[in-house]
Amino acid sequence: MQHIIKSYLKFLWKSTNAHGVHSPFVFDLVRKCFYDKTDYKEYEVLKAYRNSLLQDKNTIEVTDFGAGSRIFKSNTRAINQIAQNAGISRKDAKLLFRIVNYFKPENVLEIGTSLGLATSALTLGNSSSITTLEGCPETAKVAQSQFQKFNFTINSKVTEFESHLKNYQLSTINYQLIYFDGNHSKEATLNYFELLLPTISNETVWIFDDIHWSEGMEEAWEIIKKHPKVTVTIDTFQWGFVFFRKEQEKEHFIIRTSKSFFWDNILGIKNLWGLLH
Repeated sequence: MQHIIKSYLKFLWKSTNAHGVHSPFVFDLVRKCFYDKTDYKEYEVLKAYRNSLLQDKNTIEVTDFGAGSRIFKSNTRAINQIAQNAGISRKDAKLLFRIVNYFKPENVLEIGTSLGLATSALTLGNSSSITTLEGCPETAKVAQSQFQKFNFTINSKVTEFESHLKNYQLSTINYQLIYFDGNHSKEATLNYFELLLPTISNETVWIFDDIHWSEGMEEAWEIIKKHPKVTVTIDTFQWGFVFFRKEQEKEHFIIRTSKSFFWDNILGIKNLWGLLH
């Protein structure tokens, strides 16, 4: 856990806002999307989706194929506790909605459904095709029930991620946006990266969750940044954005996703401190 705190303090030191960005493409993304203060009506649906899970005290047996949990000591977990502690935050769900709304991808892939908190943001920001993969049957069952409850049309698959990506004809699908929130380990992350490279186009957006989760994830992030097909990356601490825009010079940015820098820093440090106790 000390690793995350050190990484966060390093991020605070190196990060900048839109005024420190000289790329028009990234400047517009930060100003028009990251810092967009519009109160979208879809935010109420995101809130209702989350509240529905927070009120569910039923327990499920979680099959964890990833890097494990720093919060839960047992695989028997209450749904409301998973939503509270392991799901995407309210702030990040809104940002993910805005990102999809900004880029308007036709085909979206999510690796790691969990309870569908991020999936709800992806589908509300995009009316086209959404495919989401989850390895745990019990968790997927809860998410699928939620999708039906909120009338979301989502292609939800219960599968082991790597075997699915190896066996599926990915080269026939052009995913304009992929959200990586599955196995947070160096090896798995790099494997997913390589397996999905045949799907990229000039407009592709990849978002890697928890790039500072561990030293291994940070090593994976540095390898991804150096890949010859990657031209632009953005480190927002929580997420790593990857772009393959051939017309742009290779550049790497470390950017704060909110103008309220002071209070975000205070809250961020407080949350990290809470994880230690």
